[in-house]
Amino acid sequence: MSESLPSQTSLTTAPNIPHPQAKRTKSSALLTPDLPKLPIPPLKDTLKRYLRALEGLQTPEEHQRTKEVVEEFLTEGGEGEKWQRKLEEYAKEKESYIEEFWYESYLSHSDSVVLSLNPFFVLSSDVTPRADPQLSRAASLILSSLSFIHDLRNGYLQADTVRGIPLDMSQYGRLFATCRVPTDRGCRMEVHEQSKHIVVLRRGQFYWFDCLDSKDRPLLTDREILNNLEAIVKDADKTPVQSVASNSVGILTTESRKIWSSLRADLIESNKLNASCLSVVESALFIVCLDDAGPEDLAELCGNFLCGGYKLEGGVQTGTCTNRWYDKLQIIVCSNGEAGINFEHTGVDGHTVLRYAADVYTELVLLFAKTINPSTPSLFKSKLSPFSKSSKQPPKPEDLEDGEEDPSFEMQPKKLEWKLTPDLLAGIRYAETRISDLICQNDSQALEFKGYGGNFIKRHGFSPDAFVQMAFQAAYYGLYGRVESTYEPAMTKAFLHGRTEAIRTVQPESVAFVKAFCSDHASVHEKVEALRKACKKHTQLTKECSQGLGQDRHLYAMYSLIQRDIQAYHASRARGSSATNGVSGSYNGNGNGPISPSSQSAILFSPQTQVSTLSGEGSVNGDAPTHGQVPGSTAPESERQKPRVPALFKDPGYNLLGTSVLSTSNCGNPALRLFGFGPVTPEGYGIGYIIKDEGISVCMSSKHLQTRRLLQTLQAYLIEIQKMLITLWKEANERPEAFIDHTGVMRDARTGKKVEMDGEEDREDEELLGGFGFFDVGVQAALPQARRRRPTVGKQLVIAEY
Repeated sequence: MSESLPSQTSLTTAPNIPHPQAKRTKSSALLTPDLPKLPIPPLKDTLKRYLRALEGLQTPEEHQRTKEVVEEFLTEGGEGEKWQRKLEEYAKEKESYIEEFWYESYLSHSDSVVLSLNPFFVLSSDVTPRADPQLSRAASLILSSLSFIHDLRNGYLQADTVRGIPLDMSQYGRLFATCRVPTDRGCRMEVHEQSKHIVVLRRGQFYWFDCLDSKDRPLLTDREILNNLEAIVKDADKTPVQSVASNSVGILTTESRKIWSSLRADLIESNKLNASCLSVVESALFIVCLDDAGPEDLAELCGNFLCGGYKLEGGVQTGTCTNRWYDKLQIIVCSNGEAGINFEHTGVDGHTVLRYAADVYTELVLLFAKTINPSTPSLFKSKLSPFSKSSKQPPKPEDLEDGEEDPSFEMQPKKLEWKLTPDLLAGIRYAETRISDLICQNDSQALEFKGYGGNFIKRHGFSPDAFVQMAFQAAYYGLYGRVESTYEPAMTKAFLHGRTEAIRTVQPESVAFVKAFCSDHASVHEKVEALRKACKKHTQLTKECSQGLGQDRHLYAMYSLIQRDIQAYHASRARGSSATNGVSGSYNGNGNGPISPSSQSAILFSPQTQVSTLSGEGSVNGDAPTHGQVPGSTAPESERQKPRVPALFKDPGYNLLGTSVLSTSNCGNPALRLFGFGPVTPEGYGIGYIIKDEGISVCMSSKHLQTRRLLQTLQAYLIEIQKMLITLWKEANERPEAFIDHTGVMRDARTGKKVEMDGEEDREDEELLGGFGFFDVGVQAALPQARRRRPTVGKQLVIAEY
């Protein structure tokens, strides 16, 4: 490895949104708008929704018991009133009452992030004809991504809105140059605001080069990036495929977080070179994975972007799973040109990454259009840096930042050369074995349904999303004969630091629909009417959840607050015990009882090193918590009465609703071909879907359940419900019969015109308009040669007659 490191690798806080005095254009609206806080709903309303969401999942006896628990929780002066008041007090000092608990939930995840947390997008097919479909497309994606970053950091990015309502833009500051870092007590997020370089992976080998100048302008042209990628591939392909897995450092990011934390510490402490290499990777803007294989079918395509490919040659792993770094945003380009994104989900939601993917894909379309019409504008406002070798203008003083001297950039690719110890090599070996196990346990399948799409659904008066959600319910019920808890996220970015609220699809109306649809006794009209009621309810739920009026986030925040008070109680007891025994020291989380994963704020956002990190509050947190205190705890220091978890959260219904057997998400945009993620429970399915105008794409993953069969059942349902809707439409729009007027003339019921009675002529016209094209049966029947006997071929045999 070269001694020089990326020009800017210092660790900083999450990037701030540009201030009002920042240079902006008319289209720039990246300033955080004056958004309201996410509301805390009245507890009574939340629990009413909670009971309704459970009604279809429980037996009458189970539901009655849950009702009693809820009524007890709601009693005047009871636990519900107490914790609602504490949550409202806690929220006064926060920009969002759920944000801190949200980060704790994600960052306390102890298993591998692969198949558990990281979703993926597959971009639509490339519109540009390319001689080299992989490297040429990768270069264009890199340059467009750099232009997006330039506009984002300089305040030129058009703000997100929905129906004219501005949305929170804070997530974009955590999209690039962000890394999930494991520790022995959870994870933390690091954002490297000054990052200017990217890292490229090929056959498990790491390469980097600078891409942006101090004002975030691209340093390289499309052609120069392509040259860099060609040099990288030429060098990396010298490594035999059988030797890749044994030295693939990136595969360590697939380990459980605690094991990866230990190996990462070994990597840093082993030698300065490894520490420098790791710093380069973790501080990069994003990772580009150039795979040396191309998926051959849809299932393999989804698996490649979700968890990497699995392939054994002589007992050695040679699949693309060795060519990843899952703690960061990854742009993955296959050898056949298929491209997509795998992203770390903690700091950003699908809607944010979708905006980035759509803008980048749009820019590629415009670049192709520019080859036809040179006046075609660009989507972005970035210009080539004057420090670029291809710049026609020399740099001016104003091109430098204040106090910046003549900058130097590493624009040629440099290889990171790790010096791995025997322990690290053993760690890589076992990490490969474990990710291979996970891949073998995963079954990803896809359906690209072409029968109809959003246009057909809307013409028949349905919300496309609600229609598809009911399709999932009907397909699952048709295959398994039961309903299960279903999750769909509703975006709440209309609020300050908004993320999502959970739509619980299973409601009494949806249960009534699936039972009616699978019934032999219900008529077509009754089935469609039940579908309409279920879709109407789902649409209402979606609107309520988008307004922050759900039940999941509210109850989870309350539960997390309770856990913090319990943790504070244990910390206080541990401190008191130490003082009694004459031993000083703070509670480390391993004393009096286990700590819930949802109550590890002190662990997650208090790193041991002097590194600025992103806390759940979006602030810089480089200090350990005060001795014996738990951030966000509402329990006073002197309180000695042990807090207890209310019966509401111990009731089986709470766990039942939270176990999402069907975890679904709609992430539609013409820029995407497929979208998916892994199941959130071993007995469940992860379902990502895209509703297009004339089709529906579904990617489904499970731990080897009947994934393919469920997709086939879904397809059969979509065809069946289409027939039903068309049948009802025809019945409602049936052509009136002709009538005979007072003179005895047959007339058309609509136009009143005389109806011709020449049957032979009518039949001939019908045959000529049969719709089969030139070889229409009617046309052939009208031709003389069509009535001739088939010509005799071969020698005719004489048959004896008796």
